[in-house]
Amino acid sequence: MPAKIQSTHTILDRQLILYRRGQSGAWQCRYKCDGRWQRASTKEIELKPATERAKRLMIEAEIRKASNLPVVTRKFRDIARLAVQRMQQELKGDTPKVSYNDYIRVIEEYLIPFLGSRNITNIDVAALDELDAYRIKTMTRVPSKSTMLTHNAALNRVFDEGKKRGFLTDVDRPTLESKGQDSKRRADFSMAEVRALIAGFYPWIDRARHASSEESRSLMRDYAMVLLDTGARPGVELLQLKWRQISVTTELTSKRLEGVDDEGEPIDALHLNRTVMMSVSGKNKSRDMVGMQRTGLAINNIAMRNYPDLKRPIEDPLKNIKAFAKDDFIFRKKDKSDPSPSFQKMFASYLEEHGLLLDPKTNQKRVFYSLRHTYATLALTHDEVPIHTLAKQMGTSVLMIEKHYSHLDVIKAIHQLRGNESRQLIEAGGVVDDAYRSNRA
Repeated sequence: MPAKIQSTHTILDRQLILYRRGQSGAWQCRYKCDGRWQRASTKEIELKPATERAKRLMIEAEIRKASNLPVVTRKFRDIARLAVQRMQQELKGDTPKVSYNDYIRVIEEYLIPFLGSRNITNIDVAALDELDAYRIKTMTRVPSKSTMLTHNAALNRVFDEGKKRGFLTDVDRPTLESKGQDSKRRADFSMAEVRALIAGFYPWIDRARHASSEESRSLMRDYAMVLLDTGARPGVELLQLKWRQISVTTELTSKRLEGVDDEGEPIDALHLNRTVMMSVSGKNKSRDMVGMQRTGLAINNIAMRNYPDLKRPIEDPLKNIKAFAKDDFIFRKKDKSDPSPSFQKMFASYLEEHGLLLDPKTNQKRVFYSLRHTYATLALTHDEVPIHTLAKQMGTSVLMIEKHYSHLDVIKAIHQLRGNESRQLIEAGGVVDDAYRSNRA
């Protein structure tokens, strides 16, 4: 057995060891915690203070373990998990920042897998370049600038956490760049495609093989109709909406039709118009959003399915709901389960079945966000919606609308508005082009 060298000292047998590296004057230590050996520098030159420091490091590690915190906090993955915990706690508060969900996803799917084993102080420009290459390979595309802004914000949350805990200084912190492709024109639906989209829903729901599938399809249709009617962001804005956060007003209007009845009297058509006010949690803050007739019908559909014992739900879906179910989420199945994780796949399948999945102008696959873009496009080209009003409704800025819808010649569109025309054009119906008919009918 080789003789023990003077540069190694056992403080606790098989638990705590002090040692010196050949070129270092400071004592290092190895200690066992959670069944694994951990290494750290005592930053002490003399043996006695190094011994005391090593004992404190070991005790602190045990305390962190007992507090369900990472034992070693210099690693990127440990700091990142603490950052995630902090954001998850803030998401439970009264004013959660919805973008934290995106940051958490980026940290767990991209940052920890690639940077996790590195010390947070060793992440430099070279490491970030390697991260860029890893990101492109994983995504199989060059991310857009907006995607890069989200990734950088997530990475900054980890750096902020490291700085708060004293493991990182501004000197060690690298500067992040917002590289990425310019945003491309968003995929939306033309007027003919909107008609086909709506016309195909009921036959598609009728073809469901099971009652559970029929309920899920019906709820997805209602969800899609509200997106198209309001321009809401898919996801949290509607899926976290509760009954107490909406109010519905109804107005009975009449329209004189051509001709007369059998008794020679003028014929009036009566319409029950609904306006739905919704208080949603947007991307950055809460806002009020307005839904019209299509939203009112979707809300009624959900009320009648989920609360069949309500009195006259068609006239007033909130008459009894707010009394006993005001804290229920609206976009749920009857058993209150959340089917939204399968919504996007279900929507893509529906679009593909009806020849609507690919946008012929951009060759992009359409997703729920395409309904938001369609709402904005129709509002600018058909409806009398000033751009500032549209920005407030959609929870975005005038600048972003001008940026993403510049191909519509926004300013010109505002001066050429033709009244509430898009709804009338959609509801005018007509024969659906054979190209959009279900290939399973």
